[in-house]
Amino acid sequence: MDPLVSLVIPNHNGAATIERCVAAALASRHARLEVIVVDDGSVDDSLERIRRLPCRVIALPRRRGAAAARNAGARESRGEVLFFTDADCLLQPDAVTRAVATLGGAPDLAVGGTYTQVAPEASFFDRFQSVFVNHFETRHAPHADYLATHALAIASATLRRHGGFAEDGLPILEDVEFSHRLRHGGCRLVMNPAIQARHVFGYSLARSLRNAYRKARYWTCYSLGAGDLLADSGTASRPLKFAVGAWYASAALLAAGLAVAAPASIVAVAVLQAANAWANRGLLEAFRRTHGFGFAAVSAFYYVLVYPVAVGAGALSGAWLYGTQPRNKATAA
Repeated sequence: MDPLVSLVIPNHNGAATIERCVAAALASRHARLEVIVVDDGSVDDSLERIRRLPCRVIALPRRRGAAAARNAGARESRGEVLFFTDADCLLQPDAVTRAVATLGGAPDLAVGGTYTQVAPEASFFDRFQSVFVNHFETRHAPHADYLATHALAIASATLRRHGGFAEDGLPILEDVEFSHRLRHGGCRLVMNPAIQARHVFGYSLARSLRNAYRKARYWTCYSLGAGDLLADSGTASRPLKFAVGAWYASAALLAAGLAVAAPASIVAVAVLQAANAWANRGLLEAFRRTHGFGFAAVSAFYYVLVYPVAVGAGALSGAWLYGTQPRNKATAA
């Protein structure tokens, strides 16, 4: 018999997407499924919306963060398997079934999925982000440095044995910290690219850059504490790090060239950016393959000339954050 799966969704002010998220979860092809939504102190009307849906509801009295919400859902779950997703994610109908099959009842295994390459919204920035995340999260599959909670499956006993998600760490990286703790504790991480969710980003230019800045900030702080700043880790990939370094090095070369009227600096920048294109050729091809040459050209421009500014600024901010807070806080998440 198929195992009972408890699908846990943390929600904070997710009124714009939570109904679509739960509807997608309930459309799962896995027959034995309970859907648990944990409202994390929302101040919009999302809790009222959730209570009208055919799912279990846990309402936390105050906001405690996504890690605490996930742990609360896990504690109240009845399933042998836990499947985590986010309130702005729309699971594909076969996502849970594929996750259960990949787990195969193994006790020391965690399984992850990724975003669909095609975003549910038509904006350029949503489409860019979906391809970007899908490419970098799956390019080493089935190996994974971490498994993201937009699609993460694990036996409930395994989660309990490893202590669940850390509730006192840095924001947004609880899945990375949990994945690393699982791996250090002897648990194997497996990425299955066929386990997918459509992510509703709702990005504008400003929101895309703000997301890049925020993730780079906390990831840099965490990585400095963990000693793996240069690791090739999912969306914190070496190709992205190369693109950021190439942007700032190119800016410095051009500034120096203008200051001393040295045309050779332009040649050096051209060589550096050619190397950048080569290092990121897989991503550029993913843009072309998914949405065609026109989209790939615009995405390449954005990725090479705009996106690295926000990532680099976030990394500098993260280094400052790491240097100004207690070590136990910097390394907790």
